[in-house]
Amino acid sequence: MRLVTWNCNGALRRKYHLIDALDADILVVQECEDPAQSTADYQSWAGEHAWIGLTKNKGVGIFPRRGQSIERLDWNQEHGGLFLPVRIADSITLLGVWTLGRKSTGQYSYIAQFWHYIQLNRLNLEQASLVCGDFNSNQIWDATRKKRNHSDCVRELGEIGFRSLYHLTMGEEQGVETQPTFYLHRSELKPYHIDYVFAHDSMLMGQAPRVQVGNRGMWINVSDHMPVIAEFRQQCV
Repeated sequence: MRLVTWNCNGALRRKYHLIDALDADILVVQECEDPAQSTADYQSWAGEHAWIGLTKNKGVGIFPRRGQSIERLDWNQEHGGLFLPVRIADSITLLGVWTLGRKSTGQYSYIAQFWHYIQLNRLNLEQASLVCGDFNSNQIWDATRKKRNHSDCVRELGEIGFRSLYHLTMGEEQGVETQPTFYLHRSELKPYHIDYVFAHDSMLMGQAPRVQVGNRGMWINVSDHMPVIAEFRQQCV
């Protein structure tokens, strides 16, 4: 199975052919528009999918690309952020994530939104397979968030069996990543690693997955984020 998560920086209707080139089984896309309120070509491409958003132009979409079924799940959602839990092919439970700034969501910002989501949905997450998306977070900012920070979330996910695939495969520690997934203002001088794929141990089947981060030269003209690609032995049919 090949999974891709990508913040497309808007207007996916004009960019989906680029992400199709990655030949994913499942696409998890942040900052994309609602296909139901967009062009006919984009609707046709989206097919059976799930989407949630703050406005019709900015949300999270999950798009199976092999004709798999997708069912949106009813999990508890408070404290802001966009969280989209789905069941794909009646075999994989996936949570798409896009944490947002306080101006968009109210009381909590960025990783604190996800921390609260874990507290509300811990039992649901224990049954999940994958958690992925744009977390807008990294351990380097823990000093400014003493509680409900990045390390707290990584630890709590670890307690219920989730591993960050980038760190697992690259042998790097949180906060010292060598491959950025985001360039602030698209500047090569402002690189950060803020997009993640977490997989439950049961997904790994005792085998190391393959993980890639998209090349800046190929993607920076269409988005400030690079796609993160993860491949598993497990099938999604």
